[in-house]
Amino acid sequence: MPVIRDIHLSLENNEVLRREEFREFSEVRPKIQSLILELMAGVKESHLLEPAIAYEFYPVTGMSHSQVSLEGDKAVHGSLLPSIFPEAKELVALVCTIGPGLEKQVTAYSKGGEALRGMLLDGIGSAAVDMLNQEACRLIAGEASSRGYQASSPVNPGMPGLPITEQWNLLELANTREIGVSLTSSGVMVPRKSTSMVIGIGPQMKTWTQAEVCARCNLRETCRHRIGN
Repeated sequence: MPVIRDIHLSLENNEVLRREEFREFSEVRPKIQSLILELMAGVKESHLLEPAIAYEFYPVTGMSHSQVSLEGDKAVHGSLLPSIFPEAKELVALVCTIGPGLEKQVTAYSKGGEALRGMLLDGIGSAAVDMLNQEACRLIAGEASSRGYQASSPVNPGMPGLPITEQWNLLELANTREIGVSLTSSGVMVPRKSTSMVIGIGPQMKTWTQAEVCARCNLRETCRHRIGN
C-alpha cells in the first residue's frame, strides 16, 4: 500500500479566500486581511500541515449495475462507478489528510476565546486539503500514464450512487492506518481535514473540472465556495 508523505503544499491566496467565503481580497477588511496572512505564515512556521496520501490500485474483475468487483474478493458498492467508468481496468482507493496539527490549533483558538482566529484557520485548512486532493490526482494520473492508461476525475462517498457508507470500505482498501486516518462510529473522518476518493483507471476515462461539478450542484446559486461563475 503506497504512502506518500513528502508533499509540498504552497497555500495560494485565492484558494484560501474561497474557503473563507470571500471572492477576492478587495472584499476583505484590512484587519481580516492581516489576520489571514498572519495565520498562513503561522501554519508554515509551526509546521501545522503534515500532508499524507495512502492509496492502492485494484484490478477490476467484474461489474454489475450495483458494484465494481475487484481482485482479492473486494468490491466498491453503488451504481455510480459502473455507470461512469464502464471501461475501467483498475480502481484506485485513495485517502488524503493534512494531519491533526491544524485541527488541534483551531480547537485551541476556539476554547481560548479566539473564535475568529479558529474560523479563519479552519478555512486555511480546508484550502490545504483542496490542494492536497489536486496533488493526489496528479500523482495518480502520472502512475496511470506509466501503465498506458488514463485516470478519471475523482468521485467521493456521498455522491449520488456512491453511498457514504462506502467510506469504511475505502479506508480499508487504502490501508489508512499507515497515515493515521480513521472513522468515528458515526462516519466522521479523523483527522477531520481528510478526504477519500475513488479514481477510475483505463482507456478514455471520464474527466470533469471542479467548475463543472459546481455548475451541477444544487447549492450552486448560494455556495460561496463554488468555482466558476
